[in-house]
Amino acid sequence: MTSPALLRPARAATPMAFVRAIVRGYERYGADPAAALQAAQITPPELTRPDARVTAGQFEALSGHAMQELDDEALGWFSRRLPWGSYGMLCRASLTSPDLGVAIKRWCRHHHLLTDDITLALEVSGGVATLRITENRPLDEAFREVCLVTTLRFLHGYVCWAIDSRIPLRDAAFPFAAPQHRDAYPLMFTADVRFDAPEASFTFDERYLALPLQRDERALRTMLKRALPLTVLQYRRDRLLGQRVRELLRSRASEATTAEALATLLNVSSRTLHRQLHEEGTSMQTLKNEVRHEMAVDLLRRTTRPIKQVALSVGFRNEKSFSRAFLQWTGHAPRDFRQQGK
Repeated sequence: MTSPALLRPARAATPMAFVRAIVRGYERYGADPAAALQAAQITPPELTRPDARVTAGQFEALSGHAMQELDDEALGWFSRRLPWGSYGMLCRASLTSPDLGVAIKRWCRHHHLLTDDITLALEVSGGVATLRITENRPLDEAFREVCLVTTLRFLHGYVCWAIDSRIPLRDAAFPFAAPQHRDAYPLMFTADVRFDAPEASFTFDERYLALPLQRDERALRTMLKRALPLTVLQYRRDRLLGQRVRELLRSRASEATTAEALATLLNVSSRTLHRQLHEEGTSMQTLKNEVRHEMAVDLLRRTTRPIKQVALSVGFRNEKSFSRAFLQWTGHAPRDFRQQGK
């Protein structure tokens, strides 16, 4: 994947512990990892440093080399190999799905055909979608962390690619103690990461499940040539960004007072926020006006609050500026609109 839709980290952030797990995969198969480490430009001294990190490019080179050389895309995690092309098959099997929800369910079902060491499942409740991993047999501790992390990251990366949209995670959880490199987890998942949880999982807004897939077979073949960045890089574009902005303007209006403050709540830069809204054909000011309009209409119809209080409640500094804006939105002054609604 060379698409600009992937956000590239500015520094080496992938923990060396993940590299060492791949080396252990070589040991399991009695193979020499030297060529793979050389391809990734990782030296033996770096490998032994507990606090060392590698770049996304280095980890991609190492993983790709190892998967093909060992003919195991799971790199020794499971009780049987996942031959080269297994994850491509999962991608292809879900690509014809009518929407993301069906695609994820197909992925989970077909993953179980590859290995029964773990089970992936999608659950939906209260507007929240949860992707959960159940460990059906004890995983080797040498591989457990990287197995659970990579399984979640690859599925998350793939579904973001499939609908061509970032899917912001609400939280992520892992059934092991916080590792020394815990600071890498927010880069891979979200700021809200819990350890010592019952199972590995992540959650996101259920509405993404209804989005249609945007890719075809040709795009898939191109992506599979460099699919590994999906496991370490965050996707940029968010097709529900406008809806999320509207919700924050309604529910957290006192905090979302500026583009910078709103961008912080969304965990993106203000520049990215403005650019993506422009790509959607809208803007911060347009969304702010829409939400203010909706809130003002609701307050004028449902309550008897003075116009000045309505103006302050929807974010205007004074009644005069509110009345002028409301006249532009509806063609009526606020008092006339209220009278007509009675």
